[in-house]
Amino acid sequence: MNNKNVGVIGLGAMGLGIARSLLRSGFNVHACDVRAAVTEQFASEGGVACDSPASMAAACDVIITVVVNAEQTETVLFGENGAVAALKPGSLVIGCATVAPTFAIELGQRLTEKGLLYLDAPISGGAAKAAAGQMTMMTSGPADSYAKADAILNGMAGKVYRLGDVHGLGSKVKIINQLLAGVHIAASAEAMALGLREGVDADALYEVITNSAGNSWMFENRVPHILKADYTPLSAVDIFVKDLGLVLDTARASKFPLPLSSTAHQMFMQASTAGFGREDDSAVIKIFPGITLPAAKAAND
Repeated sequence: MNNKNVGVIGLGAMGLGIARSLLRSGFNVHACDVRAAVTEQFASEGGVACDSPASMAAACDVIITVVVNAEQTETVLFGENGAVAALKPGSLVIGCATVAPTFAIELGQRLTEKGLLYLDAPISGGAAKAAAGQMTMMTSGPADSYAKADAILNGMAGKVYRLGDVHGLGSKVKIINQLLAGVHIAASAEAMALGLREGVDADALYEVITNSAGNSWMFENRVPHILKADYTPLSAVDIFVKDLGLVLDTARASKFPLPLSSTAHQMFMQASTAGFGREDDSAVIKIFPGITLPAAKAAND
């Protein structure tokens, strides 16, 4: 059994799955989250509850940040009771948030200056794959970081792509993935909206598309939320306001045109402004006028 102490900061849909996967792999997993009830639940499953990133860092030489964005990453690492001040020299930070590549590069430099290792390691695959230890990781960083992270990465992911020894490459690949994910969700919503407008049975349309060439992973995964009228946020509209914003910011820096990404971003912006920002990202379909969306079905349907 591997008794290495590993810390996980953020027990959301992905972070909780990662923490549980590492427990199953034999690690002694410390965890903290702003929601004490979630941390306590994880402790009841065999994990170690920590009340702050700093207290976790004092006990672990590898910590994994599974938060939403660069701002939260900054807070849990460098803010009040942040992890960095308590980490021993040579400790490793594995950053899983979707952030701008420039942020990942700067973060790597800052941690290096403090005698710490960093692995730029965004993740993909959804909550189910995180829970099964089968998610995809897009990683980049120096050899020393990989040497320290190797067993941990194998315990939390099914596919670990090593994209180079320079911080930021992992984040570049992740935002390109998010470009496709956001465009596919927006296109899926547009297709379903047209079907509803034209009087096509929504369930039949979903069945046909998922068995035809127009299918995508996002269509197959997100459209059931629309069919069930269940907009519980597994990934919220505002996540794609952020992520497609990162895509466009990156392209703007090199004056590279992204017409489809720009349109999809505007669709998510419109949905957020209309009050759907905290709903599931499939709620982008609510921006289309003149359609009647499927209603929630009774439990015995």
